[in-house]
Amino acid sequence: MVFDAEARLSERDDLATIVLANNRAAGRKIAVAESCTGGMVAAALTDIAGSSDVFSAGFVTYSGHAKQAQLDVSSEILETFGEVSLATAWAMAAGALANSDADVAVAITGIAGPGGGSEKKPVGQVVFARALRGQDPDDYFTQRVQFESTDRASIRHAATLFALDLFQPDRDSLRPSEDIALPAP
Repeated sequence: MVFDAEARLSERDDLATIVLANNRAAGRKIAVAESCTGGMVAAALTDIAGSSDVFSAGFVTYSGHAKQAQLDVSSEILETFGEVSLATAWAMAAGALANSDADVAVAITGIAGPGGGSEKKPVGQVVFARALRGQDPDDYFTQRVQFESTDRASIRHAATLFALDLFQPDRDSLRPSEDIALPAP
């Protein structure tokens, strides 16, 4: 178990280092809005020395109320679509941009388990959004991913890596996408 934790930490740190370097080279600041990952993406970025010139803000909005208060997610979106939805992730990413000086924001909301899932929203379902300042909001990237695991730590780790990768400048051309299924090692 210690090896798995060390391997995950190393994988996370390596990707965060690359993300920071690539965004630094592009002259960009980044922000993250997290729910099911509970600050893991922000921690990955800020664990890297010198991250403050790239990392602008991290919002941990675990509850619906926090999503409303910190990210301006409307009660209508939450009531109509639920906290784990494309609309909510989209609104979280938009809110992270609006409430920071970031050039790109990534949002994560999902069901890490082991409980809390349903037939329509099973454990392992995580929804991501990516917003670029100046981009047409209709073009914000959104994607629902079903991580094929019921292990909370595995799902949160996989979601953290997926979110970190979305910060890469070469992801700027991403647009709303189809649902996908991925392993959560």
